[in-house]
Amino acid sequence: MRLPAGETRSRIHQPRNNDMIRSGKGRARKPVNWPVLALSGVLAGVLPALAMHAEAAQGSEESLQRPFDIPAQPLSAALLAFTRQSGLDVVVDGVLEADLRSSAIKGSYSAEQALGLLLRDSGLGFRWVDGSSVLIMRLSVPSEALELGSIGISGTLLSAHDELPPEYAGGQVARGSRLGILGNVDIMDAPFNVTSYTAQIIADQQSSSLAGVLYNDPSVRFATSDGLNAENFTIRGFDLVSTDVSLNGMYGLLPGAHVPTEFIERVEVFKGPAAMLFGISPFGAVGGAINIVPKRAGEEPLARLTSSYESDARLGLALDLGRRFGAEQRLGVRINAAWADGETGVEDQEKLRRFFSLGMDYRGDNWKLELDAYSTDQNQYNGSSLHVGFATLGRVIKAPDADTNALRGIYVDQDSEGVIVRGEYALGEQWTAYAALGKARYRYSGYLNGTRVVVLDDSGNARGQTYHQAGDYERSTAETGLQGRFATGSVGHQVVLSVSGLSWETGLADVSRSTSASYITNIYHPIYPLFPGDVGRVNRTAENTFTSLSLADTLSFIDDRLLLTLGARSQRVRNKSWNSRTLVQSADYDEARLTPVLGLVVKPWGPSISLYANYIEGLSAGQYVGDTYANAGDTLEPYQTKQVEAGVKWDAGHFANTLSLYQITKPSAISVYTAGVTLPELKGDGEQRNRGLEWNVFGQLTPQVRLLGGIAYLQGKLVSTAGGNNDGNDAPAVPRWTGNLGAEWDIPWLAGLTLDARVTYTDSQYLDPANDLELPSWKRFDAGARYTTRIAGKAVVFRGSVLNLADSNYWSGRFNDGIATMGAPRTVKLSASVDF
Repeated sequence: MRLPAGETRSRIHQPRNNDMIRSGKGRARKPVNWPVLALSGVLAGVLPALAMHAEAAQGSEESLQRPFDIPAQPLSAALLAFTRQSGLDVVVDGVLEADLRSSAIKGSYSAEQALGLLLRDSGLGFRWVDGSSVLIMRLSVPSEALELGSIGISGTLLSAHDELPPEYAGGQVARGSRLGILGNVDIMDAPFNVTSYTAQIIADQQSSSLAGVLYNDPSVRFATSDGLNAENFTIRGFDLVSTDVSLNGMYGLLPGAHVPTEFIERVEVFKGPAAMLFGISPFGAVGGAINIVPKRAGEEPLARLTSSYESDARLGLALDLGRRFGAEQRLGVRINAAWADGETGVEDQEKLRRFFSLGMDYRGDNWKLELDAYSTDQNQYNGSSLHVGFATLGRVIKAPDADTNALRGIYVDQDSEGVIVRGEYALGEQWTAYAALGKARYRYSGYLNGTRVVVLDDSGNARGQTYHQAGDYERSTAETGLQGRFATGSVGHQVVLSVSGLSWETGLADVSRSTSASYITNIYHPIYPLFPGDVGRVNRTAENTFTSLSLADTLSFIDDRLLLTLGARSQRVRNKSWNSRTLVQSADYDEARLTPVLGLVVKPWGPSISLYANYIEGLSAGQYVGDTYANAGDTLEPYQTKQVEAGVKWDAGHFANTLSLYQITKPSAISVYTAGVTLPELKGDGEQRNRGLEWNVFGQLTPQVRLLGGIAYLQGKLVSTAGGNNDGNDAPAVPRWTGNLGAEWDIPWLAGLTLDARVTYTDSQYLDPANDLELPSWKRFDAGARYTTRIAGKAVVFRGSVLNLADSNYWSGRFNDGIATMGAPRTVKLSASVDF
């Protein structure tokens, strides 16, 4: 029998090419031909080629040389990796024993050679079933007599839905990514632009926060100043706050403030709206989605200690322990602990961070159970970097030194705890039921948002005010579903039915009772700010409940060379809110929306090139209309953001490209005036349109040289604004050109030494809808090195890096209307890791 791959949870069948990870480049249409036209064009142009190629390819699979990189591991996992990298189907005659392990293979081989090496000394052989699949069976003759053929896998194996996709050549990104309810999908099978950054690049770049990882992505920019107490982002020109980042595909479970990187195995970035796949996010992000995959115990024991230094005087320690237990290694335990304290790159600012996480998993015969738990506290003392407003002055002046501490004396204390349990059970050979439940809490006290001033003149004089705040969030989330695979004639189906819910309770103190008087300072020569009195009691201010029902089907045609994904999610949004001072209820919101997805992948010339297109929507909660409008008491329906996209992915073996062309339209609330009526109405008639072109690259140019990054062109326009006053203007916080390109070079004459460098460019951008306030373009250079060796028989890695090598001072982006963020100061990082 055949085992379903990708989303099927209890089997490892890899339909032909279904889990291969490749990316590509191709020709883009002219701007007037937007991606919505691509579906018909792709079908008309390539269906004849598909039919011809399906016949011609059968004879070539046996001898085709291709790159393989499969570590020694349990044989079931190795065969899954083989199907991904070969594009063939594997069928197993019987059940694979859990203790069977594969040999490691790395290099260019034919499918026969690679499979023979994997099965060496296993007592198993194989033979071709047809031109695209192979049968694996027990041997009654010596292994040298093996005959090789096409591949597919069958029998009772561990879940492939959550099976971690293997790394791509170079180890910086993965071959696949989680697409929400669709589960882990190979890049070449995904009708979207996705990138999954690995734990290896997190370690090699010494990324201590999520922002450090996303410095590699040309479509991601930042909406908070470096050195602040939290991180917010933009993807494809739209905001994504840190609380909209998901953990294992579920919202509301990650720590507040900065997300610790020590427990992260993958950072997965999905470009574009994602409401159908992930559900509505707590704060309505529509430009993309970021998902965190936590670490699990590997097949080999791990014990690693890392010591670190960060300028100006911050020291840290991190411990990473992983081991599997039991005769069959069914129970896995992964522990991560970290501590860091000292002065940061912002002058005299200090940060203390403590973190602990536990990840456990148990692999039963036809079931699997996982648990993740964490606790962290992050404390910032004696200052912060700035957000600077220019609306009063009416123009932007030069940035101050990047290490300027304009708010000496302020602090913020933040702590978070969370736990998530996930289980799945195989219902026969093709179906799996799954369920997950999580709970998290985040508390803060201090000067979380009072970190901005408003500039008054060209000399940098500014008016400031500080806010002593306190609050907490309690979040509970759950998901359950059924997923499986079947066929109707020659058409394959991979279906998933899911029910999910998120409950989010917010408590805030009344900030009006803890706000300082305004004071005059200077952004170039700041003074100590004024401070208010103690914060008051934290009261409940909001209850949000998101529930949804979703159904999706990925249909496969012509030997999986055409994949069509159809799906829809019914999303309900309920919100109640209360005034933090009077405790009077201010809103009662209850609305629902149906959001669809349509995705297409076509492989007309074999598995190394994928043409893709999609239509997908994003959802943001509408608004309760307040007393200052003529339609007071109404509730606006959820805003539906719409994306059409088309692209090409090309995998050249060890180097991959993705070229994407897209359009996103996002509605918003605007005031609409009617003649003879005193008050305006609030309506969801506003619109912003972002059109973009992206080129992403990753992988190995040579065995010693790796590239990662890309370039993006983005045109953001305000299509409909209040009174038409800003119609046609450029959208704020949308630079036309952005680029990130990083390179690594293994020095050939000194084994173990690697040099790396990265350049980042961001074009000019506006801070306001009227386009009166423009930030200049900026570029930044980063560099680093690492040396891998052995000392006293132990593996040791020394790493060093410099962020902002030239110590440039620049405005990095936009926090809010008229408010600019500051770039990172020059920051030196050093670390040493030892396996013991």
